[in-house]
Amino acid sequence: MKAVKANVTNGISVGTYLETCDNSGAKVLKITAVKRKKTVKGRVPGAGVGDMVMASVKKGRPDMRKQVVFAVIVRQRKEYRRADGTRVKFEDNSAVVLKDDKGNPKGTIFKGPLAKEACERWPAVAKVASIIV
Repeated sequence: MKAVKANVTNGISVGTYLETCDNSGAKVLKITAVKRKKTVKGRVPGAGVGDMVMASVKKGRPDMRKQVVFAVIVRQRKEYRRADGTRVKFEDNSAVVLKDDKGNPKGTIFKGPLAKEACERWPAVAKVASIIV
C-alpha cells in the first residue's frame, strides 16, 4: 500500500452505510473498522478515498449477507484537495469489496468512475477500473 499524494479528508465514519460499485454480490456495506489508520485513543477513526475498511454486508446475495469483508473506498461525497490545487468530490459514497487484505478485488466489473488516489494505492483495483478520475 502506497502513500496518497492528495490531502484526502476523512468524509466517511465508522457506522456508515455504503453502496458497492462492483459485481461481487454485496450491495450495501456497513463500515465497522478502518484498517491501517493511526488516531488518538478513544477517537473513532474516519475513512477517506483509498482507505481500507472492514465492513459487514447488509444487503446482497444470500451467500454474501452477514459476512465481514475487506473493502476499499473509491468515491466520497466530501470534497478533498489534490496536490495541484484542484478539489474533487463525487455524487455518492462507494466502495469495492476485496477478496483478501492484500488488495485483490472480488468483483470483475466496476460501475462508475474511481478516484485516482484509490487506484494509485491499490494497483489490483486499478487494473479492473474502466474510468479513473
